[in-house]
Amino acid sequence: MDNLVDFLYVIAFALFIYGLMGLTGPRTAVRGNWIAALGMVIAVVATLISIRDTANWLLIVAGLVVGAVLGVPPARFTKMTAMPQLVAAFNGVGGGTVALIAWAEFIETKGFTHFENGESPTAHIVTASLFAALIGSVSFWGSLIAFGKLQEILPGRPISLGKLQQPVNLLLLLGAITSAAVIGIGATSSGASMWWMIGLLLLAAVLGLMVVLPIGGADMPVVISLLNALTGLSAAAAGLALNNTAMIVAGMIVGASGTILTNLMAKAMNRSILAIMAGGFGGGATAPGASGGEQKQAKATSAADAAIQMAYANQVIVVPGYGMAVAQAQHAVKEMAALLEAKGVEVKYAIHPVAGRMPGHMNVLLAEAEVSYDAMKEMDDVNGEFVRTDVALVIGANDVTNPAAREDASSPIYGMPVLNVDQAESVIVLKRSMNSGFAGIDNPLFYADNTSMLFGDAKKSVGEVTEELKAL
Repeated sequence: MDNLVDFLYVIAFALFIYGLMGLTGPRTAVRGNWIAALGMVIAVVATLISIRDTANWLLIVAGLVVGAVLGVPPARFTKMTAMPQLVAAFNGVGGGTVALIAWAEFIETKGFTHFENGESPTAHIVTASLFAALIGSVSFWGSLIAFGKLQEILPGRPISLGKLQQPVNLLLLLGAITSAAVIGIGATSSGASMWWMIGLLLLAAVLGLMVVLPIGGADMPVVISLLNALTGLSAAAAGLALNNTAMIVAGMIVGASGTILTNLMAKAMNRSILAIMAGGFGGGATAPGASGGEQKQAKATSAADAAIQMAYANQVIVVPGYGMAVAQAQHAVKEMAALLEAKGVEVKYAIHPVAGRMPGHMNVLLAEAEVSYDAMKEMDDVNGEFVRTDVALVIGANDVTNPAAREDASSPIYGMPVLNVDQAESVIVLKRSMNSGFAGIDNPLFYADNTSMLFGDAKKSVGEVTEELKAL
């Protein structure tokens, strides 16, 4: 029976890795998800087979049913605009689950002193359990803050204690580590160690809150990725404590992939992960139209003028942002692009790595509208194209098109790689208003001589442009 369980686990791991390989490209992403899901089903079956106690088996099945009832409806019915929030919430649940597992292991082993069979837990079991408790709790509470910011329950701007923020975070971390050390070396009675464990979980919870609260909304994609990596590592640690091979391998895969993605996204913003976690940018908005002390006014345009500009262009680059997601305008954009292509206009889509609220947000939205994958261009591939572009159509993107990141050393986003839309011959920006983006700073692009603003809901504005194109 043990050999069968090990064999099933190996099959599950192979499917995890093969499924993850499918997620590297939009063409194979759906298939990769299904393959990885099949691997998880096999891993669950293997775990059930390994359990001899029928009562525990029934408890696990009951948990699976409850989890499916709670998890399937939001996964099926959440709109794409709210998908980042869902990812943050699901990731937080994973971290919270790991923390609860560590808590249960603590109780079952009577404060990590001995098992029911009289054996004492080894050092690696105690260390792994305490690590899982700390990191899992940080991930859970940090993910709740990320969810609140994305859902706009909490302000997207940084919320911090100013100069006291980092000392407070350091004290919380040292307090949690001290609590874990006291428990690990068995320096107290079982009754006292219970309070040390509670203190560990509480300090880790507050640390999770305090780490994410000061991070600005513009850094949320990186934060979600980092929290996902932490959840994976905590799950792997819990697997070590429970001697569960499936949790170890799956946790390490999630932790490693999340760490790599976090590093790639931080590089795309030209910022270190430590700088992001020390407090993201945002909240320091400049006065609208301010540029070197000169007040400028944005130029408004109409759907008819925008349609004429694009209809007689050789190349149009569409730059999608969170505004497109909010308006659910991706299908309208696809219809407009089809009309332009029928008129001989080449249409491309410029995708910034951190556009939207989670990694790949814009790619997912455009793929949902059946936009050709070949037409979606990553920032490094498309930035050189803008100087040869007749019209750049910016739909709800703000921070990722802000030229201040290149030109203004005093800007909070200075040094962050952005899409060079200002280099296009003409720029049309679709926005509801002149409000700043998630980073909370003004965008000089809106006042540039070659930029015009088409105000209104993005879906409605694109629809009006489409109607004008049909009439040409």
